[in-house]
Amino acid sequence: MKTTTIIVGESSSIPNELVQKYEMYLITFPIDWPEGEVIIGKNIFEKMRKAKEQGIKTFPKTSQPAMGIYKKAYDEVLSKGQDVICITISSKISGTYNSAIQAKKMLSENDQKKVFVFDTFNADSTEALAAIKATELAEQGKTAEEIYNYLLNSKLHIFAMVESPRWLEAGGRINGTIAGALEAMQKIGMRPVLGIKDGVIKPTTLKMQAKDTANALLKELLGIKKNKLKISISHADNINEAEKLKKLIEENIPQSKIEFINFTSTVIGAHVGPGTIIVCALEE
Repeated sequence: MKTTTIIVGESSSIPNELVQKYEMYLITFPIDWPEGEVIIGKNIFEKMRKAKEQGIKTFPKTSQPAMGIYKKAYDEVLSKGQDVICITISSKISGTYNSAIQAKKMLSENDQKKVFVFDTFNADSTEALAAIKATELAEQGKTAEEIYNYLLNSKLHIFAMVESPRWLEAGGRINGTIAGALEAMQKIGMRPVLGIKDGVIKPTTLKMQAKDTANALLKELLGIKKNKLKISISHADNINEAEKLKKLIEENIPQSKIEFINFTSTVIGAHVGPGTIIVCALEE
């Protein structure tokens, strides 16, 4: 019998149907972009493109959930007799983990023992993959402590390619000089692959002739020594490239399981910009 509920952030890009299927508790993030409310678009990334075309200088801003949001979540789960595994985006790029920890400290001493907060030191749907794995373990009857210890020893990977470095500049992740240099390299077919190093999003490799995003990201996955992987793909309004990557993974890493393709969360997408493709993996 499952005795643990998984709490995961909206930053994870996890589809709502999986939240419901696995009976997770989803924490939403505050998003502020008043100008976006008057821009017509099918999704937030289409609106970001139109805002740029119209010369609008503002883009979506996100902030960490308050500790009270986590406290409420803990109280609701604990009141049902369940223990808690709370999974967060890297503490090096967001204050979310701190909010989750501070909320835990607001609980009684006995209840604190039932709450485990896991810092992925990663981003986007690595969170979702950790949450899915944690739920599977919970359904196998593993305790919250056993699941937490498994996560501590798990290996998560993230690889991303952006459509334009100017979005990273607009999001405050790089300065104009670096954005200009990356843009110049991109024109001759050189593009950086973004990854996580020490919990921070950074360029990890530089791909030559990398106009084919899907193939470039596949090569990064093939560099993981272990081929039995849980994989997720998120995209910032670039479904065709996401589907192409899915097909390549199925053909080249048949031992892997693609858990989902979904839109990149606004929490991440607001910084990396429209057109971005992100592939994440958890080694099993």
